[in-house]
Amino acid sequence: MGGLLRDLRRSAGYRSVEAAAVVPGAPSSRQTIYAYERGGLTPSLAQFLDLVEFYVLEAPHVDGGKPEEDVRAQGVAAVARALTLPAYHVAQAQALMARMQPGSRRKR
Repeated sequence: MGGLLRDLRRSAGYRSVEAAAVVPGAPSSRQTIYAYERGGLTPSLAQFLDLVEFYVLEAPHVDGGKPEEDVRAQGVAAVARALTLPAYHVAQAQALMARMQPGSRRKR
């Protein structure tokens, strides 16, 4: 999780967490972003999506960052990857929904 956020921040041209955190509208504090990137905290899915949206769509891309289209593609990939991680239980939720579908047979 931390690596996805760190790579996305750097792709947007922010070499440090501090540089990103001082941008107006940053969804998290410097300390929180550090904790996410270092693995000390796992962001909720909503917090993760807020940071991805910030880096990709809201924060101005600065010199040294990747082209906008590359950052957008990387943002899509980061969200897709996060949804497969056990921390968010998306695969479990999908499996549960499949088992609960009307007309499916219950295993005993």
